[in-house]
Amino acid sequence: MDVDEFWDLIERSGRETDTRKTRVTWLEDELSRRPVEEIIDYDSWWTITHNRGCTIDLYATYWFVFGMGSLDGFEYFVSWLVSLGRKTFDAITDCPDRLIEQPQVLRLLELEKSYASSTKRRRQDPEQMREERPGFEQLAHVAYHAYEQVTGKDPDGLSEAVSARGVSSGFPLIPALGSIPHGEQWDFDDEQELARRLPRIARYLDQ
Repeated sequence: MDVDEFWDLIERSGRETDTRKTRVTWLEDELSRRPVEEIIDYDSWWTITHNRGCTIDLYATYWFVFGMGSLDGFEYFVSWLVSLGRKTFDAITDCPDRLIEQPQVLRLLELEKSYASSTKRRRQDPEQMREERPGFEQLAHVAYHAYEQVTGKDPDGLSEAVSARGVSSGFPLIPALGSIPHGEQWDFDDEQELARRLPRIARYLDQ
């Protein structure tokens, strides 16, 4: 499996299902019908792709746009970006400032704004909230479930197989152990630096 086939699976899973749960199941089933080497290929490409999102500027966009600073949440956010497809993921990882222009993000912000301004807030459907949040933790685990089904072995064996190829994950982020987003660190309270690095985000925050 090459990188094009990896992205084809990610995007097909989105087209052929209508919920996150069914999307995860679709991917698990698809991978489970393939040789174990292809499952290892898939997880290697997942890790390489996921690592591209592990940058300080993308973490800053997550922080400012969604008002969230959790490192675990950021990891799940990057998984969600992968779920949006190759074109969107490439655009945002190449230029994190473009996050604020993405239709999916604008929709989320509009929903949050509408809910916050409602004079009579209705209780939101938990399932719908899960579908809309900018995080997709389960997407990162599909290869492990498929590996276990195909091999009958502990899914940790998949991590070992990927590592044997020289591929390692930048996640989870644990600052105490020196695991932090890649790139030059900067002070998020510095408004001038924010405007220099993420001008679109800065303009959005000034609205």
